[in-house]
Amino acid sequence: MKSFHYVATEGSFTKASRHMNVTQPTVSAQVRLLEETYGVRLFERKGRNVHLTSLGEELHIITSRLFGLQDDAEDLLEGARALENGHLVVGGDSPHSALPLIGHFRERYENIGLSLSVGNAEEALNDLYDFKTDVAVLGNVKGDPRLIAQPLLRMNLVCFVHKNHEWAKRKHISVYELENQPLVLRHKGSLTRRVFNEAMDRMSITPNVVMEISSREAVREAVANGIGIGIVLENETGVDTRVVTIPFNNVKMDVTEYVVCLKERARLRVVRAFMDLAKEFSKIHAK
Repeated sequence: MKSFHYVATEGSFTKASRHMNVTQPTVSAQVRLLEETYGVRLFERKGRNVHLTSLGEELHIITSRLFGLQDDAEDLLEGARALENGHLVVGGDSPHSALPLIGHFRERYENIGLSLSVGNAEEALNDLYDFKTDVAVLGNVKGDPRLIAQPLLRMNLVCFVHKNHEWAKRKHISVYELENQPLVLRHKGSLTRRVFNEAMDRMSITPNVVMEISSREAVREAVANGIGIGIVLENETGVDTRVVTIPFNNVKMDVTEYVVCLKERARLRVVRAFMDLAKEFSKIHAK
């Protein structure tokens, strides 16, 4: 089972054998024995490449939990020690919210390895449930009994325009002024787009969307090239002299960012340290 797990995780029999410190024929033989014992196929083999079958994908979710719990047990037993080693995998739907917290964590626990995986909110949550990440930084997390959620900070949606746009010198605008204006928005699966659409529906405004884009960076490039007006969270505008950010003055369009982890992993020392830091971070920003 362990041989199967590491082949599935590493995507290679060779890499799995190196990880387990055994020979490749040993790993291959163990996976073949597992398949023959149950009369199933767990991998599709094409030359040196291996891909999980649908059954293999289901089994990999289970083995991730199985061997994740083994790691958790070892981590718990070493919990009294200082955070002198280990690795934390952070997921999230925006690097802009996660990276400041990761930076503070790095300063405090310089010997802990860190990885960041960024996707949309749904992908980030699924990675957390599948034990691919240890914690996640997400906006507007809905109540889920499987999760512990620590509020981090609240941010407003703002619009931004090209520096030569007629609104560029405005201190604020009314959301009603967006009517019939060309808008460049994130795709409909993004949190920013969802919050924006909900506000438009409440105010009976029909957005004139001239372009939908998958990434924040691409939205900024589209606005910088005069294609339309962009909508983004205030901490995601970045530093770009080609565009100007303008807040709204008559509508509530905000997002609360949370740091979340699975309840069953909350006692792990590295997860607990990150959650505690998030709590400190939120108090600072609340002042």
